[in-house]
Amino acid sequence: MTNVLIVGATQGTGRELAAAYLRDGANVVITGRDATRAETVAHELTAEAAKAWEAARTSPAVLGRPPALTTSEGRPSPGEATGLALDLSRPETVAAALAPVERLDRLVLAGMVRDRNTLAGFDIAAAGTLAVTKIVGYTAVVSALVERLAPEAAVLLFGGGAKDYPYPGSTTLTAVNAAVTGMVRTLSTELAPVRVNAIHPGPIGDSPFWQDREELSGTLATFRAQTLTGELGRMVDVVDACRFLLENRLANGIDLPLDGGHP
Repeated sequence: MTNVLIVGATQGTGRELAAAYLRDGANVVITGRDATRAETVAHELTAEAAKAWEAARTSPAVLGRPPALTTSEGRPSPGEATGLALDLSRPETVAAALAPVERLDRLVLAGMVRDRNTLAGFDIAAAGTLAVTKIVGYTAVVSALVERLAPEAAVLLFGGGAKDYPYPGSTTLTAVNAAVTGMVRTLSTELAPVRVNAIHPGPIGDSPFWQDREELSGTLATFRAQTLTGELGRMVDVVDACRFLLENRLANGIDLPLDGGHP
């Protein structure tokens, strides 16, 4: 049985990645800042996985998704999700929050704080929260769990496309996502043979952040026009890339941009 922890998985891509692992029979711990929400989403994910697995018994694919992995014992049963409260912006609380987590095969750090912080009105507190969340918070999670990572485990850090393609207001976000690159280099060395990779998605068109926000439609159109493919990513695209980085045994020390390409 594979054990997975996804930090920041109550919505969006983190939630979709948790769902994929549950359909494959893994047990998944998800975290969010609010305990009640994390537990509610965990119950939803467990029920959805059971429903998808039941449908997959008579169909090779469910809603366009690949079927669960097949093992020597046959197709596994769906996994079970557990929800925990974890606030990356308070790294001093991380170790205690993760005390219930046991042996881990996959660790995903997807938690984030959105920040559009221009120099004209620079918010020092907001910038500090973002920097602490990703740089200190991510590292605090790995440090707290280092003794519980299996030798063949894999760790995945989420950065973002602003690392390479900044925009007005992204100074702190660009710097923090660039720091994720440095973290991959150091952690992959210090944690070896545990594998460590990072993924840097561009804007994700079907992310909940963009839904029903007409005022942002022009921004999305601009992002789309800037890509070589003329397309925005979807959450399923990011999940697919995450699974490659987490499951391919030679994928290590990779800093993967996922944005459709830019001129």
